[in-house]
Amino acid sequence: MSYAKTNAEKLNVGHAGVGSITFTLPLLLNSLLGIKPTMVPFNGAAPATNALVGGQVDYIVTGIADIAQQVQTGTIKAYAVAATERHPILPNVPTTIEAGLPEFQALPWWALFAPKGVPQPILDALTDALDKALDDEHVRKRFSDLGGDIPGKERRGQLPLAALVKSEIARWTPIIKAANVTIG
Repeated sequence: MSYAKTNAEKLNVGHAGVGSITFTLPLLLNSLLGIKPTMVPFNGAAPATNALVGGQVDYIVTGIADIAQQVQTGTIKAYAVAATERHPILPNVPTTIEAGLPEFQALPWWALFAPKGVPQPILDALTDALDKALDDEHVRKRFSDLGGDIPGKERRGQLPLAALVKSEIARWTPIIKAANVTIG
């Protein structure tokens, strides 16, 4: 962290394009560190990772599935997992809490959305089907193998999702505005 603060003007971060998780996560990290490195766009997470391996960028912030193999083989170094617990795929990588940056908690998430006006019984059936799938041991293993986490039942469903979306909008809006991000 001290190196990043001292050398911020020299650093560059690879990302997969404006709006991608590999773009927004570094915005959060950089805002917490108080630095503004050069953001270098690539056509996807894989090219950004290749640029990291090749030394063309100084760092990337991405999902475990994108970099686990390179970390496990020692091609790149992972400094921390932005979660409250270490991940089973990368058990030797500390959490951001352990690494001294507890404010950097940023796990990607996916959700199932339906168009406005879908009748409640259909939404309930979709919710139940998704819940059942997420409890299947094969689905859980596959998610874990890909670096994902499945939330507990209390964090699933229509109301928890609505609350999550609202909180994420509140969390990310000032970070994106401060970075003067425009899509044009």
